[in-house]
Amino acid sequence: MEITKASILDLNALRKLEQDSFEKDAWPLFDLIAVLTFSQVVRYKAVEDGQMVGFVAGDPHPGEGWGWIATIAVDQRYRRRGIGRALLHACEENLGVSRSKLTVRLSNLAAITMYEKEGYRTTDIWKAYYNDGEDGIVMEKELAR
Repeated sequence: MEITKASILDLNALRKLEQDSFEKDAWPLFDLIAVLTFSQVVRYKAVEDGQMVGFVAGDPHPGEGWGWIATIAVDQRYRRRGIGRALLHACEENLGVSRSKLTVRLSNLAAITMYEKEGYRTTDIWKAYYNDGEDGIVMEKELAR
């Protein structure tokens, strides 16, 4: 598995990964194009056997001293192999800020557990954050700089 920068050339693979991973919460095409082209966005893909098997994007806010992990997804056939953790680390290391924040579904216990092991702590609950009304847990981590 290799972690490399993602680009607009990854649009189709990212669209499929988003749909497979998030179904009704998957980003629309415009947002996918934006995350792959906006210059300030930190974006990486995990590639195995020549195909994208994971993706992460971060939105740094250096003026506020924090960055937002906007999305992170791993193809379900490749989960529990450390790919999500590797993508998270790549994004954190390149945000250029001292704190990282993210939101995760209340029911996504596997992701919550991984984030907690990586040093994230719950800071807020956003009620009915997701399209189906499920709450989102806001988590935050102090990054080594």
